[in-house]
Amino acid sequence: MGEAVAGVVMKGVSCDGVDTNSLTLFGAMAVTAMLVFYALEGRAPGFVLAFAGACLASSVYGFLQGAYPFGVVELVWSGVALRRWWIRRAIGVPRDP
Repeated sequence: MGEAVAGVVMKGVSCDGVDTNSLTLFGAMAVTAMLVFYALEGRAPGFVLAFAGACLASSVYGFLQGAYPFGVVELVWSGVALRRWWIRRAIGVPRDP
């Protein structure tokens, strides 16, 4: 039938050939990574790049899930973060204390 998660039965119904349980897990991981890397951005430019990658993963999730506006917004945020990383890396912004 389905897998019980937090008392709710979730069926692994296919959404464009992608198992929804796997898709939900991918989306949760992408958004969690965004939150973690955003919090760490001040420590090193590499975390800004990691945030951009997490935004890109969230964008992929949005498109696969069918929430195209979410996918587009996350794609834009990925581009903004890439630009911020490029600038910070080029001018050598020091780490936050």
